[in-house]
Amino acid sequence: MWVGDIRVRMLAAAESARLGDAVRAVYGETYPVLWAYDAEEVARRISNGLLISAIAETTEGELLCHSGLVLAQPDDVVGHAGQALTLPAARGQHIFTTVKRYLVDWVTARGLVGMYSEATAAHPYSQRALLDLGGHETGFLLGFIPESVDNSVSAPSSGRQSAALFFLRLRPGRDRMVYPPSRHRGIVQDTIDVCDFRSHLADAPTRTDLPAGSQLHIETRPGDNVAVLTVVQAGHDLTARVDAERSRLFAEGVDALYVDLPLDRPESAHVSESLEDLKLTYSGIFLNHRAAGDVLRLQSLRRATAMSHDVVVASPHGAALLDYVLADMEAVGQSVAQTHDHQPDVPGDGLLEGVPLVTAP
Repeated sequence: MWVGDIRVRMLAAAESARLGDAVRAVYGETYPVLWAYDAEEVARRISNGLLISAIAETTEGELLCHSGLVLAQPDDVVGHAGQALTLPAARGQHIFTTVKRYLVDWVTARGLVGMYSEATAAHPYSQRALLDLGGHETGFLLGFIPESVDNSVSAPSSGRQSAALFFLRLRPGRDRMVYPPSRHRGIVQDTIDVCDFRSHLADAPTRTDLPAGSQLHIETRPGDNVAVLTVVQAGHDLTARVDAERSRLFAEGVDALYVDLPLDRPESAHVSESLEDLKLTYSGIFLNHRAAGDVLRLQSLRRATAMSHDVVVASPHGAALLDYVLADMEAVGQSVAQTHDHQPDVPGDGLLEGVPLVTAP
């Protein structure tokens, strides 16, 4: 597809080195998604249908912009958007939105239902681009982006930055029942309504029989210096297990732990209450491939006040959701001296969108 003298197309596996070149042009060696630098790994993902990459280039073949979608399996119907890169020569021309729309149209024709992504909360540009495409915020990850990440656009960071979670609906999804904890039912319902999920809130049984032991999956992400703990099966020992794993991870220097509870499992409505004793707080809802569906994400920061930043949001819904996330952290005694600003109409390119959080391989 040509837009004036700019060509927008899909990136082929044989061109995989171009992604690494683009990452270096924008981030140097600070990008936390380490596989993006590896041409062989990028080619493998493209060839196996696990990475769908759209690019914009000049008539001479100079790369201007890249936007990707990562899948855990080739037949997934919901993907994770990331590796959004606008090179210096293309900034200020709104090329990113064109490339992202091309990618959205391509995967919609393929039959995907939706895509999750996250955008930096340090500025509104990438958030604005996602909103313009029809996406909506589903949560916030406080202190998610490492201080070391340098995209050559934003001012140098004095600490870790936060990210806004987004979901973009492409097609109607399947109807499903979800069991959020009672304390968070209101915000979960609001998010379902705004994002047009096909989820229906249900009341969990007052008594849920749990096994003695919990089944957990823990993934550490060295590039981000965070960990994701997915509760595959909650057991009576869940609180103690999560507490022990968090202590271990924080002692090893991990900056943030995110705990994912599958919303399609009734016991999640109950066990989240016990996790509140550990000062785990609301982050949002999104997809986790290991949970085979939507999850409620809780978050715990190793040094909450050291990760404080100005947070910019680009919509009234985003502002209300961020207020909820911060209030929940305050409620359990984790004070985060974070200010935020609502900037609904700030133009710009989509930069720093797509530092992954979904547990895709």
